[in-house]
Formats: sequence, C-alpha cells, structure tokens
Amino acid sequence: MKIIRGSRNIREEIKNPVLTLGNFDGVHAGHQTIFRNVTLRSKEINGTSVVFTFEPHPLKIIAPDRCPPLLTSFHKKMELIQEAGIDMVICADFNRKFADQHPREFAENILYKRVRAREILVGYDYTFGRGREGTIAYLKKMGNEFGFKVNVVDPVKVDGNLVSSSLIRELIEDGKVEQAALFLKRAYSIKGKVIAGHKKGTVIGYPTANIDVHHELIPHTGVYGVRVVYEGISYDGIVNVGFNPTFNRDSLSVEVHIFDFNHDIYGKEIEIAFIGRIREEIAFNSAQELVEQIGQDVERAKDILRKHLK
Repeated sequence: MKIIRGSRNIREEIKNPVLTLGNFDGVHAGHQTIFRNVTLRSKEINGTSVVFTFEPHPLKIIAPDRCPPLLTSFHKKMELIQEAGIDMVICADFNRKFADQHPREFAENILYKRVRAREILVGYDYTFGRGREGTIAYLKKMGNEFGFKVNVVDPVKVDGNLVSSSLIRELIEDGKVEQAALFLKRAYSIKGKVIAGHKKGTVIGYPTANIDVHHELIPHTGVYGVRVVYEGISYDGIVNVGFNPTFNRDSLSVEVHIFDFNHDIYGKEIEIAFIGRIREEIAFNSAQELVEQIGQDVERAKDILRKHLK
C-alpha cells in the first residue's frame, strides 16, 4: 500500500481513483464495510482504491478540548487499512488552513484537480469542509459539476446497535473489551515499549513486563486475559491495568505476565490484545493473598484464551 503524506505530494496521475474520505479512527466494522466496497468497485473498473484521511485528528486542531482519546495510532490505522486491501492512502496534513476550506474549495482543489476522483464512497453520516458545511447532498452536487460519482454506504449494525467509534470508546473505557471486539471485528490492542518496573512480580513468582503505553485509550482498570505479540509471534498472557493498591502505587501502570516466556524484552515494543476481562483491581491484605489470586486469574485467563481460539 502506498502512503502519500499531504495532497500536495501527489506527483503522478492515479489510475481511476475510487475514493473514500474520513478519519476512520478504530477502523471498525463500519469502516471495513466501506473499504470492502471501495476495493470491490476499484477492481470492477480496473482502478485504484484510495483512502483520503487526516493527521492529526481534526478535533485536535479545531477543538482540542473536545477531541476524544483515539482508538488507533496513525501507524496502527495504516496497518489496518492495508489489511483491508486498500491500494493507496492520501493523508492530509490537517491544520487550521485546511480546516477553514469551504466545501467547494475542497471538492474542486483536492478531489477534482489533485486526486481526480472518478467515484467516491462515503458513510451515511459523512460531512466535510469548514464547519462540516459539506453534506452528502452537497458532495453529490459537486460530483455532478466536477465529474465524479458519489455513493453512500448504509450504516452497519451489530446485534441491533449502530457501529460507531464513540460506542467502542465507551465500551473500552468501561472494560467491556469482549463487546468492543464485536464492533471492531478484532480484539482491541495497545502497543508500548517494555520499561523497568518495581520488580514485585519477579519477587512473588509472576514476572511482569511494565509497558510504557503511548496509546490514548487504555481499558478500564482491572485484570484481563490477553495475547501479546512480540516480533511477530503471539503469546498468551494476563495483564493488570491499574494502580497496584496492594503495594500503594499512585500512578497508572500496564503490567503483563506472559505465559511460558523467557526472552529479555526490555526496551522492545510489544502489542497487547485484550481478549477478556477477569476482574476488577483489588487491594489485598498481603502479598500471599495476591499470589493466590493471581494463580486463579492465570487459570481463568487460560480458559478465556482457549475459548477465544475456538
């Protein structure tokens, strides 16, 4: 997949571009449906499937106080879009000048003159341009003027609920990672480097990797069964997200115990996929009580992970 940073860097003509536009935070089931339609249509006309997106998230520029924690980093979003089979991503450098464009300017200068879009597919609630003034009806009007066709993809529902990034965010913030996975069509995951911790896990017989997480959205405090990806290989494990009240910590930490694992991974990046929630974080009266509970948690995690594989 080719990634072009900034529409000004489109140097050559794109063959029959079939385009979709949006932020696509989370690349959830709804987004995946749009991408599937884009790729299928591009193949029908021997064209190029294109995603036009933005970095940073528009709200970080327009209203940073209202910008929600993001489900995916830029790198993860690109990875997921590539997995969806898209040929090209054009990532606009979103700044105040870009935000202040009138919808017609965007349609004429970007969609028509630079991308030379042949067809555009968007979600049912898509808006664009300054103040979200550009409606789907307006986009269709611009298409009639500039020669591109506009199609709208119907909303996607799971178990009767409309798929949306905001709903998925709420589920993850509540620790409901199993439900979030239904809307994402995958387990929610975070990445981070392994850093030095307090070594308490090693002392009590369950060594943990302390993660310096750079994701904006961390699941609710508690214990989860997880899969850990290190250098392309997946391992089973258990993670605690919280403040370690038994040892009187006051800062949030993400500590993962990886089963049957003896690699030195300090300074290395790992990815943690949250498969199932086990329990809330609890303050124990002694380290021995904690050890006994961790033993039970490990067995519960193994059971969750076995069922997930099935």
